[in-house]
Amino acid sequence: MSGLRETAYAKLNLALHVREKLPDNYHRIETLFAFCEDGDEVSAEHSTSLSLRVSGEFAGGLGRSDNLVEKAASALRDACDVAQSAALFLQKRLPVASGLGGGSADGAAALRLLGRLWNLPTPMERLEEIARPLGADVAACVRSQSTRGSGRGDILEPMDIGLAGTPVLLVNPRVELRTADVFARWDGVDRGELEDWREGRNDLEAAAMSMVPQVAAILAWLSAQRGANFVRMSGSGATCFALFDSDSDRDHSAMAVPREWWSLATRLR
Repeated sequence: MSGLRETAYAKLNLALHVREKLPDNYHRIETLFAFCEDGDEVSAEHSTSLSLRVSGEFAGGLGRSDNLVEKAASALRDACDVAQSAALFLQKRLPVASGLGGGSADGAAALRLLGRLWNLPTPMERLEEIARPLGADVAACVRSQSTRGSGRGDILEPMDIGLAGTPVLLVNPRVELRTADVFARWDGVDRGELEDWREGRNDLEAAAMSMVPQVAAILAWLSAQRGANFVRMSGSGATCFALFDSDSDRDHSAMAVPREWWSLATRLR
């Protein structure tokens, strides 16, 4: 496609503390979002009607009702009271329902992209406002910078944690895990607030492991890798990740990932 492009940066949760279930059936959480340099890609060009084409390795797992790209485009048009349209193209490179915020990142990338294509006066703060009704993680994905999230994950506080450029390896067992299903298996125990993310935890790991035992195997495998200094599951899973001391250590591990697993070697933004 010859139009503008935006990367939908993969989201990681360096910590995810579940505090309680809210009256609207969402859960109050405390999390630290970080973002990778790579992810899906959204392209757009001017058109007389709004349309979307999806391709890529994981395009087949994405239903129309799950796709936030068109919803984001419609929300932006309504919020800015414009009648412009676009032909949108999504290159789906990240696994679906994998804890990487792929759908949320796609929607956020569409907002950034169409704001440029349509020459709209939409600063990041305005795009975050438009993003919030689309889903709990979409607002955090607008800037795609390290951010502390609270509430439903949509009360955001930017944080510079000094990890930009850190080598990271993502590994997924190629099994989808729907967020609502994993939260439904959370044991309901409030284990305390998020203070130091390195001393934190992901409160959904046990629930995810009960549904997809490969999560435990991936965490153990990553923990055994040379130079891996921090290992955790992201979001509701089933993707796990490791931060590495060096690119060479990460690349050495990436070459050894079992063939039945999906993986991505990248860096933090």
